[in-house]
Amino acid sequence: MYLFQEDNHQRRGRIEVICGSMFSGKTEELIRRLKRARFARQRVEIYKPTVDTRYSEEDVVSHDQNSIASTPVDSSAAILLLAEAAEVVGIDEAQFFDEGLVAVCNELANRGKRVIVAGLDMDFKGIPFGPMPALCAVAEEVTKVHAICVRCGNLAYVSHRKVAGERRVMLGEQQEYEPLCRHCYHEVMQENQQQ
Repeated sequence: MYLFQEDNHQRRGRIEVICGSMFSGKTEELIRRLKRARFARQRVEIYKPTVDTRYSEEDVVSHDQNSIASTPVDSSAAILLLAEAAEVVGIDEAQFFDEGLVAVCNELANRGKRVIVAGLDMDFKGIPFGPMPALCAVAEEVTKVHAICVRCGNLAYVSHRKVAGERRVMLGEQQEYEPLCRHCYHEVMQENQQQ
């Protein structure tokens, strides 16, 4: 009986979400979990949106240059089609996917797959971003990681955009974005309004 329960437990699907601001280590944590799954000889498939070409056209790459091979896709529906043989499915930059990603992750988990999703929970204005809020709601596990505010050293709250522009999606790095705590973010917003 014990062996049956253990085997049954191993086949149960689940959704894990890793969220936070830019420079908080989301992708680093995603890569760590996926590499551990591979080490355990599990079949791992990793996907990222085709729009994310900052460090590599194909690989998922952290700001610290840690990387893992992935398949770029242009819609969440493609993940469902491609991940059939996987036991563990990794998805990076989930905020850039369509809202259908929630149903895709639920379907994969219902099929017994471990789904690990990483993404920004808020955009540069502090507004919940894409499918991330709904993914956090349906996930069995949510890990919120934090960057450090570059102005005061407290835990960062948001990825503040330092360059002009209202487009919600603007790929960038430290030249374009900085992690700020809630207090420093509101101070910067007030300074910008006064200018």
